[in-house]
This record gives sequence, structure tokens and C-alpha cells, in this order.
Amino acid sequence: MLKNEQQLLPIDVNKYKRILVTGPMAEATNYTTSRYGPSNNPITTIKDGIIEYAKGKAVQVNYSKGVDVVDKNWPESEIIPTDLSKEEIESMSEGVRLGKESDLIIAVMGESEREVGESRSRSDLNLPGKQRDYLMKLKETGKPIVLVLVNGRPLSVNWENKYLPAIVETWFLSGQSGHVVADMLFGEYNPSGKLPISFPKSVGQIEMNFPTKPGAQAGQPGVGPNGWGNSRVVGFLYPFGYGLSYTDFQFSNLRLNKKQIRPTDSLTVTVDVQNIGKRKGAEVVQLYVKDVVSSVTTYEMDLRGFEKIELNPGEKKSVQFSILPAHLELLDQYNKWTVEPGKFEIFIGNSSANLPLKDSFDVTKE
Repeated sequence: MLKNEQQLLPIDVNKYKRILVTGPMAEATNYTTSRYGPSNNPITTIKDGIIEYAKGKAVQVNYSKGVDVVDKNWPESEIIPTDLSKEEIESMSEGVRLGKESDLIIAVMGESEREVGESRSRSDLNLPGKQRDYLMKLKETGKPIVLVLVNGRPLSVNWENKYLPAIVETWFLSGQSGHVVADMLFGEYNPSGKLPISFPKSVGQIEMNFPTKPGAQAGQPGVGPNGWGNSRVVGFLYPFGYGLSYTDFQFSNLRLNKKQIRPTDSLTVTVDVQNIGKRKGAEVVQLYVKDVVSSVTTYEMDLRGFEKIELNPGEKKSVQFSILPAHLELLDQYNKWTVEPGKFEIFIGNSSANLPLKDSFDVTKE
């Protein structure tokens, strides 16, 4: 889960009695088997999964496709914008009409298996085709929108992140994706997934990933003696390791069993994690290490441990990590892996951008 403003998710069936499911990926099926082979397993679309969940709960679910994954001029339309065709306007208008009559809109957008794969690079990372145009029209209804992304690569959904209250990343799920997504949207399952890759804000930032070298995403001064005005976008849209839950977790009491080690020694790191929310949930505790000063350029920090733990409301557990010599090695100027003496910093949190706890230790000479 990438965004959940004002706790729109999980969907309250007592509050939202009329739901519109829309978007080109709501009824899609091919992506569920294109990465898994001809298994002949039954397929439940996201639309059907939501409809089946709503049965017996006095919730009315309507459907309108609204827009295709790509327009007829795609991929040229990624670099030369085109107007909406008469057919696109009519299809979007039907979705907007149903959206106005609904209490909540679930928009299932993204890419199909035809846009993602070998030799299927894109020149843009926005939602392909006219999908954003459709989302803009749906937003004008004033109804809350949950964006469900189905895609095989990170997408630069900047407008969507700014203006839509809830966003869920599903990637390319398998045949029962409909039931999986419905259970998550309605709270039968508490999401705990974390991003294994970073989402850039623009295709112009590529190659951009985690970990990064120092200054790889530095901006330029906008004011001052060397200031010439800002001219670039910096930072990630969603960072590596990021992912929300229906509950909240608190990290505390970071402790190291040693503050000084030799290059051949190991180190034990312990941290307390508590579920401070009202729902049972799982958190992925992440440990990052930074070599403060080194003889060659190293990454700003590296992921050196992670552990997923499940906690009841109010429950607290201790998580322990081992930092081994291999976690501190660098490839020196002689192309040899070595642990250099010096200061190392440790960070603990739930994503590469949310690391509330910090400590350090020193590696001495042999």
C-alpha cells in the first residue's frame, strides 16, 4: 500500500454502499498467466473479486471500463500528446456518470502484459494511454478514489500520488488476484509488503535506484552566490523498502553488544518493535549500515538485514540482527575485498527513507 489518506482503506462497507469499479485492468486476465505459464488455474479478475466480496453485504458494485490501457496512437502518444477521440470521450463519460452515482470509486489502472517484458521498453513512466485523463475526470466527481495499480515496472504516478487519497500496488498477481485484492481492500488482510525497488519521479532520473552513491541525486542551489535557480527533480517518489499497513509500529531501544570491533569480528544489533495501532499486523524491520569514511566511494548506506514480525495491538517484540565482516567489506583500489578501520553508522526503520533509530560503532586496526 503506497498511500492511505485519512484511512480510506480498508473500505468500510457500512459507509460506502455504492462502489464503482472502473479502469482497463479491472477485467484483465492475461497478465495473471503471462509470467506463470499455462497452468490452467481458474482466474478471478479484480472486478469479479470485488463483486464476490460484496455479495451479502448490502453493497452495490457497478462496473465501467472507462478507458483502454493504451490509445490508438500509442506509443507515439507518449512523446506527442493527442486529443481524446469521440469513442474515448463517450466511454469516459459513462464511467464518470456512474462515479457520480457512487459513494466510492476503485480505479484499476496500469500496464498489461503487452507493455511489459523483453524488448518492451517505454519512453515514459506515466500511466500509458489516456488513463490519467480518465482519472482527472473521475476526480472531478468529488468522490473518494482508490487507485489499484497493476503493472510490471515502477510508474511515475506523481499526479495520482498528489491528488488521490489511496494507492495500492499489486504488480502482476496470479490467477486469484481478484480475491487477493478484494481481501486487502476490505480489510480481511492487513498489507505488509515493501517495495523491492524504488519509484522515480521522472523517467529523466533513470538510472536511479537504491542504494545510491553520495551526491547521485543532489540538487543545485536555488539562491546564494552559486545559485542559478532549481532546474531538476530530485529524490524518489516511493523509496526502496517502503510500504504502509493498516496499523502503526514504533521502534525503540536500539542497542549494540559492542561499540568497537576488529575487522574479523561480528556485531549483534537489537531493537524493540511495538504495534501501537488497533489492528494485528506485520512489519518488516530493516537494518542499514553506512561506512562513514572510506578509501574508495561506497554507497550512502546498504541494507544489511531485515526481518518480518507479526504483532497484536500493543504487543512488543525484540528483533536481533548480526552484522558480519562481509557486511562491512568494500572493494578497495587493489580490487580486494577488505574491511577498513573506521566509523560505521547503523540505521533501523521500516524503509530506506524512514529510519528513526541510529547508532554507530568503530572498527579498529588488527
